[in-house]
Amino acid sequence: MADEEENDLGLGLGGLFKGIEKLIKMASDLKEGEVKSTRGETDLGHIKKGTKGVFGFSVNTLVGKKPYVETFGNIKRTPKGPVIEKERKPITDLFDEEDEIKIYVEMPGANEEDIKIDLKGELLDISVQSGDRKYHEEFLLPARVKPETLTSNYKNGILEIRMEKWKAAS
Repeated sequence: MADEEENDLGLGLGGLFKGIEKLIKMASDLKEGEVKSTRGETDLGHIKKGTKGVFGFSVNTLVGKKPYVETFGNIKRTPKGPVIEKERKPITDLFDEEDEIKIYVEMPGANEEDIKIDLKGELLDISVQSGDRKYHEEFLLPARVKPETLTSNYKNGILEIRMEKWKAAS
């Protein structure tokens, strides 16, 4: 009876992975503008015992714009089911302001000296290889920036990056 209740409630390790798979599918469908119910079985025998997985998503809404879904974590959807990767996609926020672009990246447990920021044109790449903590994210910036103005500050697991926008001479 207890086993039936556990399966019915979606609890336990099998239920947890089924729930994660449903969240991944729902986030993917929401990102594509189509939310629907998902049901099904997944064989997770290919995932190494003791592997830690993180998955989540945020729905960003801006006034007058279409909402979009952004996922984070290290669990990825594949045709064969969810897989757990070594690198996590961190939670991020990008603010396109009048004169500058601000980016906030949540990377708990990272060491500041292990953070690598690479700006090439309008592509910003952030990576961390800090012991067990591995993060990676790429941003296509919404505007051209002055590379020499890039500043960063890492405090309490949050990386803040600021860059001035390039403006054409008037």
